[in-house]
Amino acid sequence: MASLYNFKKIAPVPTASDFLDIVLSKTQRKTPTVIHKNYAIGRIRNFYIRKVKFTQDSFEEKFKAILEEFPKLDVSVPGQIAVNFASESYFASDIPAISIATAAVNSSHHLLAISHNISYLQDIHPFYADLMNVLYDKDHYKLALGQINTARHLIDQIAKDYARLLKFGDSLYRCKQLKKAALGRMATVMKRQKDSLAYLEQVRQHLARLPSIDPNTRTLLICGYPNVGKSSFINKITRADVDVQPYAFTTKSLFVGHMDYKYLRWQVIDTPGILDHPLEDRNTIEMQSITAMAHLRSCIMFFMDLSEQCGYSVAEQCALYHSIKPLFANKPIVLVINKIDIMRPEELPDKDKALLDEIARQDGPQIVTMSCYSDVGVMEVRNAACDKLLAARVEVKLKSGKIADVVNRIHLAEPQARDDVPREPHVPEEVVGRARFDLKDLSRRRLERDIEAEEGGPGVYNVDLKS
Repeated sequence: MASLYNFKKIAPVPTASDFLDIVLSKTQRKTPTVIHKNYAIGRIRNFYIRKVKFTQDSFEEKFKAILEEFPKLDVSVPGQIAVNFASESYFASDIPAISIATAAVNSSHHLLAISHNISYLQDIHPFYADLMNVLYDKDHYKLALGQINTARHLIDQIAKDYARLLKFGDSLYRCKQLKKAALGRMATVMKRQKDSLAYLEQVRQHLARLPSIDPNTRTLLICGYPNVGKSSFINKITRADVDVQPYAFTTKSLFVGHMDYKYLRWQVIDTPGILDHPLEDRNTIEMQSITAMAHLRSCIMFFMDLSEQCGYSVAEQCALYHSIKPLFANKPIVLVINKIDIMRPEELPDKDKALLDEIARQDGPQIVTMSCYSDVGVMEVRNAACDKLLAARVEVKLKSGKIADVVNRIHLAEPQARDDVPREPHVPEEVVGRARFDLKDLSRRRLERDIEAEEGGPGVYNVDLKS
């Protein structure tokens, strides 16, 4: 999947009617189609059993592909209390959503089987898991996959039941009716998955449009209030072409640009603007920024507009910094003062200067200034952020103990003296007395290349291999 996970490789999910057409036409093409009532009853039974089993295998193959290709989300989140509900672990906060969703399920048996034998292992990075929860709602997504898995088990059971009944069919007509009933019940189960299949296809299309973000590579994450110059900055330092407009929330999703610095590949992520209010009041656009800041190992570049042309005062911007500061834990931070062509930090009123000084004193972020309009300081800001992240990554690797583990596996063999007898190196006299090779010495031994040079050089001189 994208760099790490490639969501674009997920195959399209057909609608329920297309699903039926695909499976039934495949059954018609791949199995025998001619049977006569005069054939032995065992042959007639095997003919129709084969039809039923082949249809079941075709459904199984299609369902398995869907369940394996879609990313699975982890249900076990640390710090929350899980309860056992319908043979599956859910959280107390999830139960109201689950209750609403289950009202749409027709039978209680269907509900209990929703997550049977589905292992929601976390096979994707927590960043993508949380991003999918923000964009699609984790409960709805898991219920859709669970219903597909339930349909798979129901069709398997139908095939087993009717294969058993077909073994007791005593005529071609009765065997044919049993086959017809089996395929009809499978089709009924399939038609009930219409909404789940349509929802999963929408999710697949949206996943394919997500930017390719590698959660583990060197990353610069740009955040701040709307309209402070985040998108302009990413357009300056990368090949990204993010739309820039003079109104708030122009950027409504994550955008990624790439650049090179010190012969290394970097990704720069432009996040939507966020406002200073409680987490539960944030909308989907803002939650994408929060998710990126929480999960990506990156250098945080918090942008501020001291000119207040963005529509927010310096005090409000400082309050936002303190509000989201817990998300910056253990990450290098660069405080970027943008639009210095209009207002410089030294021109601020004393009250606003005190707010900036408090941030610098408490958290110690590197404060840099620039102007995207006049290009003053843009590259210096980029270089400062990259150097800060490189230093932090090196420090983390040194603390991880990997170097000590590798050194402990290396053995340096040192010969130990067995006695006090001196043992000097022995060089044969004929070697010591041999004259050193000197290219300018005319009395030295002539080499083949000397003969070649005398005879006209390469291409003219031929080696006499017979002598």
